[in-house]
Amino acid sequence: MRKPDESTALSHRQSARDLLRDQRFILLILIVAIILIVGAINPRMYDGKNWLSIFAAIAVSGLLTMSMAMLLLSGGLDLSIGNIMILSGVVISVLLTGGGQTASYAPDSSITGEEAISGGVATLPVALLVGFIIAIGCGALNGLIVSKSKCMPLIITLGMSNVYYGLALVISGGKFLSFQQQLEPLRVAKIGEVIPITLIIFIAMVFVAWVLINRTKFGRRVVAIGGNEENARLSGIKVDNYKILTYTISGLYCGIATILYASRLDSITAGGGSGYELTALSAAIIGGVTFDGGKGTIIGAFLGIVFMGLVNNAMNILGVDSYIQTIVSGIIVVVAVIISNLDNLRQK
Repeated sequence: MRKPDESTALSHRQSARDLLRDQRFILLILIVAIILIVGAINPRMYDGKNWLSIFAAIAVSGLLTMSMAMLLLSGGLDLSIGNIMILSGVVISVLLTGGGQTASYAPDSSITGEEAISGGVATLPVALLVGFIIAIGCGALNGLIVSKSKCMPLIITLGMSNVYYGLALVISGGKFLSFQQQLEPLRVAKIGEVIPITLIIFIAMVFVAWVLINRTKFGRRVVAIGGNEENARLSGIKVDNYKILTYTISGLYCGIATILYASRLDSITAGGGSGYELTALSAAIIGGVTFDGGKGTIIGAFLGIVFMGLVNNAMNILGVDSYIQTIVSGIIVVVAVIISNLDNLRQK
């Protein structure tokens, strides 16, 4: 029989080992290390404006990462989220401007958004509402097909990604479209003249995702489905309904990402969504969310996208060539996947 002191020591050692295996803890250590190392080389890393630019750069990808993390936790996956966002944005632009090209646009400060722009067919609120409906509908459609066909979500959503990309091409005519600065007020709006409202929206939606997964019956059942779908079904959970709902919520996040994307760039093209789904998937995996389903956290996914944004920012500050940055980003993803898989092998 172990003495109380020995049991306590063993418990502490086990807790320490668990902490060192936690990808969230590892990410925090890496984030702090990057800040200190790069900051020692170039103090610009510590500049508050630099940090605001980091979060501005990851806001769109961050929302899509939350979407991807919830899907992965449910045992799903969606490779069409980037093109859902773009299709929604293209529809908004066409409704606002009638499909006018960016190059032909001359700003008119008299336009307030409360009335349709010349050539457009809808006011800003109506266009945004339609865009949201498009994004949510695409998410729900993906969920319906995945849940009822029982096919691999990777293949289904890859095919649907091409569908949404094709629709965006048809609607836009392959042109660069403008939002004619209708979302400029959102881009420049700040709280206390310092914190951008777009950053607040991003953080708020991260919190919403955390609450959904950690504090609701929906979240508990989604994680149960991801952990073991058959057991979840036998326990009385309506698996298909929850899958469809998860994909629908994913579509909602894509719709919100559309607004931030449009406010930041003020233009859109059908090919603009390329790569966003892989960035979101990479960030979620780096944060400890696995392909197996039922494993990982929203906070981990959030740290994953912050880490990726910080690495990109650090390389920019250090003047690393853009081609090298692409290589480094790929290596980070591969290493993260390997570490995640090694942890799963240890648990088995």
